[in-house]
Amino acid sequence: MNKEQLKGPQTAKNGFFNEDDIVSKFNNWIFDEDAQKWLLIMEYDFSKIEYVKAVKLSGFKTDVQVQITVKLKKAIDVQNLQVKLVSNPKGFNQIDKRWVDKYVEMWNIPADISTILKRYTGEIKPNVLTPKDKRRMFANEFTEKEQSDILLWLNNNQSLIVSDILKGRGQFAAEWILVAQKTKLDSRWILKPMNFCLNFFGNDNVEMTERGNFKIGKITMQRKGGDGGRNTANMLQFKLNPAELFETE
Repeated sequence: MNKEQLKGPQTAKNGFFNEDDIVSKFNNWIFDEDAQKWLLIMEYDFSKIEYVKAVKLSGFKTDVQVQITVKLKKAIDVQNLQVKLVSNPKGFNQIDKRWVDKYVEMWNIPADISTILKRYTGEIKPNVLTPKDKRRMFANEFTEKEQSDILLWLNNNQSLIVSDILKGRGQFAAEWILVAQKTKLDSRWILKPMNFCLNFFGNDNVEMTERGNFKIGKITMQRKGGDGGRNTANMLQFKLNPAELFETE
């Protein structure tokens, strides 16, 4: 099988339950068909691979790091994978969540936009007389100027935002996204380079949704909510549906 035949979703015989399964498959690549296909997509020549070592990481955009020793090369190749495990076609997945002030530091958000975001998440209480939710404000409850200001800011910073929440920064920035889906009927996976995923998920219009949230391409920006009423419900989160990658071929 060549790389061209691996562009679309691939059926998995047994499926994957967690990142440990992905690590195990890479470490057993000589006998594992899925791992062999992943290495082919990454454009490795099996005859030149001397050793493969995969490890699970936490706290980074990369979930699994694969270290590949190639014969006759002095350096070890490193491939960083972000793993998304989904069980249904519409399983939305949180890709980033932080307090607004953390995003202010990351993206140099001006004070007026920060205030809008904090009212949106509930860190600052609503400043309208009859809010839909007394805990926070929805996008369509802001003044027309505020709506225009935040949409303009999101548009101007779209590439930076999408890169940071999907890929991350530094040595553990993710270079690939592996989506593994296990349903009652079957299991399948798709592996795509990060640049493809950045364009697919994030390179579309910035807009407000009918439910009063914000969308950056296929990525939803919303108040975290939940958490049994704890203050962490007031964090800002970004979500997407990883299963949409299966529709790209």
